[in-house]
Amino acid sequence: MSNDSWPELKFAEWQDTLATLHMWTQVVGKIRLKQTPLVNHWWNVPLYVSARGLTTTAMPYGDRYFEMGFDFIDHKLWIECSDGALKLLDLRPQSVADFYAEVMAALRELKIEVKIWTMPVEIPDPIRFEDDTRHASYDAEYANRFWHALLKMDPVFQEFRARFIGKVSPVHFFWGSFDVAVTRFSGRPAPPREGADVITREAYSHEVISHGFWPGNKDMEAAFYSYTAPEPPGLPDTVAQGKILPPQTFYSPEMKEFFLPYDAVRNSDSPETALMDFCQTTYEAGADLAKWDREALERANH
Repeated sequence: MSNDSWPELKFAEWQDTLATLHMWTQVVGKIRLKQTPLVNHWWNVPLYVSARGLTTTAMPYGDRYFEMGFDFIDHKLWIECSDGALKLLDLRPQSVADFYAEVMAALRELKIEVKIWTMPVEIPDPIRFEDDTRHASYDAEYANRFWHALLKMDPVFQEFRARFIGKVSPVHFFWGSFDVAVTRFSGRPAPPREGADVITREAYSHEVISHGFWPGNKDMEAAFYSYTAPEPPGLPDTVAQGKILPPQTFYSPEMKEFFLPYDAVRNSDSPETALMDFCQTTYEAGADLAKWDREALERANH
């Protein structure tokens, strides 16, 4: 794979590693959640793409700061403190239970005591971290591929984010749903969602159009997504009307989202252009139908 190519991601080839890595990121993500104050729409909990993997960014602990990150080049989990202390743990095939125990032991050696809720979130049939011996796979090559894919798409999402001068989220990696997301806001409150839990109520308290990347499951390969919430009438019809690019984009009535297969982007003449077209056209379709004040919210001559 050349440095210029977007890497191939086939769910069947790394599904076990994906499931394990999902749980490992939840361990680290829950530490970040514990150490940071709630920011609107849970923006304090995600991880961020870094030059070597994923990072929490610096978190306060007493009169020190510490930061945790996944290095998918040398395959380490690192914990670095503002006083110079550093711990490195090997990323290797091991159970979630063992990973959790190693991480907490390393924090204690650094004199950092953090107690987290050990039940995973946003997955079916969760197993507490300390009891999870089922997920124990780590394919280093595929972990590196996944991070490399994130590196390729991140500048596109960052540029798309920069075109919006209204309220917009950072480009961040949610460890609960294991996806990249960047979300724009109209500025108007959204109607309350009936029966929504506290996480969903906070996340969708205002009108949003969200874009992101999801690595797939047994039913669908990796894909980029877009949704408008609340969804305005007529949005699904914009595909047939030719308003959505690239042409490989499809709408899922069950998920109420647009999807663009990752492979369609990867194999295009210009993956960056294909992804930007997807973000821009799905945003415009949603914003126009939902009657967002686009003139006030968008940067002129983007």
